[in-house]
Amino acid sequence: MEKFSYAKAGVDIRQEEKAVKSLLSKIKHIREGLGKPILMGHYASVLDFGDFGIAITTDGVGTKIIVAEKMEKFDTIGIDCVAMNVNDLIAIGAEPIAMVDYIATFKPDEKIMEQIAVGLEKGCEIANITLVGGETATLPDLIRGWDLVGTAIGIVDKNKIVTGDNIRDGDLIFGIPSSGIHSNGLTLARKVIENAGLSYHDEFNGRKIGEELLEPTRIYIEVLDVIKNCEVHGLAHITGGGLLNLKRLKKMKFVVDKPLKPHKIFKLIQELGKIEEDEMYRTFNMGMGFAIILPEDEIDCVKRYVDGKVVGYVERGEGVYVREMRIDI
Repeated sequence: MEKFSYAKAGVDIRQEEKAVKSLLSKIKHIREGLGKPILMGHYASVLDFGDFGIAITTDGVGTKIIVAEKMEKFDTIGIDCVAMNVNDLIAIGAEPIAMVDYIATFKPDEKIMEQIAVGLEKGCEIANITLVGGETATLPDLIRGWDLVGTAIGIVDKNKIVTGDNIRDGDLIFGIPSSGIHSNGLTLARKVIENAGLSYHDEFNGRKIGEELLEPTRIYIEVLDVIKNCEVHGLAHITGGGLLNLKRLKKMKFVVDKPLKPHKIFKLIQELGKIEEDEMYRTFNMGMGFAIILPEDEIDCVKRYVDGKVVGYVERGEGVYVREMRIDI
């Protein structure tokens, strides 16, 4: 059996980065005055509104929705949509306050829309935000299934935006567990499972494979308590690109020498696809959905508010390492 990778499955992260840079190279206009951006190109962007900043971000559930279609189960992907957005707001220290959604479909279906709404409502409840509006588009010439995307806004004290600039040599990396695969790497996971001749209805780990993949993305709202009460130098939402997300914070050497134990679904995907270890950590969260970078003497503080453990440290240099294995080259 051939060895799988995210690129071979159809998602080339490096090529995607080049495409995004090409897009951004043509977008130059910057608003001045009220609403001027004071942070761009991070997990979320922040606009200047005088005494405070408004943070904004957008994301979707990706091909996880294909698994929902196969399972005929749409009642949890709304949670994923909320989570992918609010977690990015939290990753720059912003408190999520509201969101809008966009649903594209080839054909409206009342039952499916109702199920999607169930998840959106649950996600908003967990994140303590309001879904203030949205848009539904019927695009039979463009869409053959469904797509679910959201845009969320939050509020943040301009003097307390967490960018990672304060990360320094000797800081520790505190990892918070994920609930499962979340909403990233599903293209690779699906290709591996389908290529192995398995069905999403096959049993795995006491449930169906499809149910394991549909486990909703965890919403890390409790991290706001950490930000309010502990000294935090950096925050990372571990999404597409896996642990490479740590590189978004600062040019330092991030060493994850005691990683959290990955869920069994990751082992299944790796074994079925004969996927290299470094590729797994470049693609999936591997059991860690969020990371907090902070001084060693703040560890007891963070443990009062979130579950998890110290998984590594930061030192001078550059790159992302899992034990002795560098994964960013």
